[in-house]
Amino acid sequence: MRTISIGNQDFADIRENHYFYIDKTGLIRQWWESGDTVTLITRPRRFGKTLNISMLEYFFSADSGARAELFEGLEIWQEEKYRKLQGTCPVLALSFASVKDADFMTVRGKICQLLTNLYSQHRYLLEGNLLDEQEKQFFRSVGRDMDTVTATMSLYQLSLFMERFYGKKVLIFLDEYDTPMQEAYIHGFWEELSVFMRSLFNGTFKTNPGLDRALLTGITRVGRESIFSDLNNLEVVTATSEKYADCFGFTRAEVAQALAEFHLEDTGERVKDWYDGFRFGKGHVIYNPWSIVNYLDKRKLQPYWANTSSNDMIGVLLKAGSNELKREFQQLLRGKTIRQSLDEQVVYQQLNQAESAVWSLLLAGGYLRVESCVMNEDTGEAEYELALTNREVTIMMRGLIRGWFSGCHSQYNGFVRALLEDDLESMNAYLNRVALSTVSYFDSGSNPSEEAPERFYHGFVLGLCVELGDRYRITSNRESGFGRYDVLFEPKSPGESGMIMEFKVRSPRTEASLEETVSEALAQIRKRRYDAVLLDGGVPENKIRRYGFAFEGKRVLIGRG
Repeated sequence: MRTISIGNQDFADIRENHYFYIDKTGLIRQWWESGDTVTLITRPRRFGKTLNISMLEYFFSADSGARAELFEGLEIWQEEKYRKLQGTCPVLALSFASVKDADFMTVRGKICQLLTNLYSQHRYLLEGNLLDEQEKQFFRSVGRDMDTVTATMSLYQLSLFMERFYGKKVLIFLDEYDTPMQEAYIHGFWEELSVFMRSLFNGTFKTNPGLDRALLTGITRVGRESIFSDLNNLEVVTATSEKYADCFGFTRAEVAQALAEFHLEDTGERVKDWYDGFRFGKGHVIYNPWSIVNYLDKRKLQPYWANTSSNDMIGVLLKAGSNELKREFQQLLRGKTIRQSLDEQVVYQQLNQAESAVWSLLLAGGYLRVESCVMNEDTGEAEYELALTNREVTIMMRGLIRGWFSGCHSQYNGFVRALLEDDLESMNAYLNRVALSTVSYFDSGSNPSEEAPERFYHGFVLGLCVELGDRYRITSNRESGFGRYDVLFEPKSPGESGMIMEFKVRSPRTEASLEETVSEALAQIRKRRYDAVLLDGGVPENKIRRYGFAFEGKRVLIGRG
């Protein structure tokens, strides 16, 4: 039984120390035989992208020396032509995984430092007369504070220098290419960074005569017009692509073999429920590798992947999303599926306007899985049936939604207790405190002064779904008009009360007070017979509670009738 080295992303260290490793060297053959000039592979975080880049570097790099022992016994070593290819190519490899900062100049500085480090690794190029004096001057000008022209041409120039030294064109591997772009979106410097990245990528991957092939990895396929506008030689491999479908993450057979090695084969079904659900290509079922290796090491079924990095962007997009987005997310939390037309290309500039871009990001990030896909004959667009990926992701999403109310957690819990006890006075007191603390948190849309209260209540209902989902089947259906939002709580156990909530924004033109708005909400519940579902389900009339919620800004009034 091999030792598991958690978080180790260095291929040589894993192989030299005989740590647990699942053979993914098939990626080498598949990529090399594809013949593609520039390949972008998108996969969720912690899915082996960095380890695979390390593997590729050790296999191809002439600088790494003849490290044949690292690949002996693995799939790629069975073919003689690949044994001869190993260690024969000039390679440039770098990662943007650490470029996570809140302003453009710091992000730019970190990228420039990574480029400087790369030049330092190849200072042997300055020896002798390989470079003329002007080229040596450029080489020495590469540094953290270099100008934009030098920075964006640095990989281009280094490729030419290395081609001259080795007599062969260069392979370039770039890991986590989109990490800086996500930070730029969150912190508001997208335009500045996209101009810089577009110029860097154009010089490196488009107009570079010293480039043989390149492979980039990331979580998202950033919109072509953003940073890849000049790259017509880019092969994009997303989660729905058949290429490399089994090269990232663990297949069912690989997980079964690993469980047997660690004498855990009897836990297969529970492991499947927790950690599989990812779909790559045409039906390839893939397990989350980070969670699997942690489970093998700790032997406890619990969330591992959910806590490996920040979910800030997902949280921002969900809380700022429309009422329709929150309603559909409620469906997902209930274990249901939704249907969406989406493009796997994530256009960050559209995330605040086009919700298809939000669903695209959630799919690319591994939070959703594709159950089926059909082509809409009228629009020509692909329509996806989507679900939350697995139990681990569902738990993570529930925690994220609870986090919306973290600043007033005791007040929110107090409201839930008061609701279960039908304590109307306490419900009013607690919810007013919650609203006072959190309405501004949801105030981030295009018209925040008008929409923030309604966003808060839709987020509030999602919170109720999380807290009470074990006791009630919670459904919602917004009626026409601003602020009308019905919520129905159908008890899962006999004898429990059913509940109906009607949310209504006060209209100063037609309602003199919040009390009048509450009355209108309660009348609407009666008039439209929202209780029919509960009555048909066997909940007696005297066990149905009807609540009218009236709100105006951060003021709330709840009535029962």
